[in-house]
Amino acid sequence: MKKTFLRASALLASLVLAGSAWAQAFPAKPVTLMVPYPPGGLSDVTARTINTALAKQLGQPVIVENLGGASGGIAAQKVLNAPADGYLIFQGSPNELILAPLSNAAIKYKSEDFRLVQMISINPLAMFARKDLPANNGDELVAYATKAAAAGKPLTYASVGPGSLYHLLGEHMSKLTGLPMTHVPYKGAAPAQQDLMAGEVDIFMTPYGKGPVQLAEDGKLKVVAALSLERQDMIKKAPTLNESIALKGFVFDIWSGYFVHKDTPEAVVVALHKALSEVANDPAIRSALEAQAMVVPRPQSLAAMTKVYADNSTRYRGIAKAMNLQPQ
Repeated sequence: MKKTFLRASALLASLVLAGSAWAQAFPAKPVTLMVPYPPGGLSDVTARTINTALAKQLGQPVIVENLGGASGGIAAQKVLNAPADGYLIFQGSPNELILAPLSNAAIKYKSEDFRLVQMISINPLAMFARKDLPANNGDELVAYATKAAAAGKPLTYASVGPGSLYHLLGEHMSKLTGLPMTHVPYKGAAPAQQDLMAGEVDIFMTPYGKGPVQLAEDGKLKVVAALSLERQDMIKKAPTLNESIALKGFVFDIWSGYFVHKDTPEAVVVALHKALSEVANDPAIRSALEAQAMVVPRPQSLAAMTKVYADNSTRYRGIAKAMNLQPQ
């Protein structure tokens, strides 16, 4: 009995020491921030806004890596395939980790394979359109879509991939209005925006920042409406879809945060949580992100992050089920 107790005590002590060693050693080399979309989009802007500040907190360089494809699934799988040591951090959202596995049969991971360490932003959404689309609010958009459908040319909408929130928003809008709409998937927001400016696609519901707003002000594309409950400061002239008759109640946003493999040692998760929380509290970082129309929430505990992620998994799975989203 005494020997068993001593062995248990020794094991506990070794685990404590191991955790302490992890905390003291991490990070001992550069850390990579994995962005699941090509350069140029809002996700990339976010990563390149915070990486220097995060490097300062961690005492090691933080490298931004862009890897688009499969609605963010390729980048997410790369994180899971790497050692669970905290050196590969995924900058993501419900898009890539909850919805993508529900829509893409090739994606084998599930949301529970990741752990949310800290949130960085809540992003309002807006509907952008090709510059010559004859619609400036929700009701005019539905009127135009009705005529287009009658002419055998359904409204086309872009997304960052099958199963992404923006894909689901298009399907949801189609279901609400009873109008056919054609989904056009891209690897990220930047290529979708390029085709929108070229007139190759009609609309794109997406988070936005200074870049797209400036393009709208320059007349290269237009903002039809915001998807928020109230009008947004950066696009004050644009009404909300909620103000329309046809799309009243069409209110959505999305958040972004930092994730690691669920098997990452607790001491490493704690170290990353502390560093990311300091970054989120940095006035310069908050100001830079807020200038891109983002809302930067105050950092929360790891326990709170676990609940947020679990609650969101339940919510988005419910939306997917209600829309009969099937893996393809």
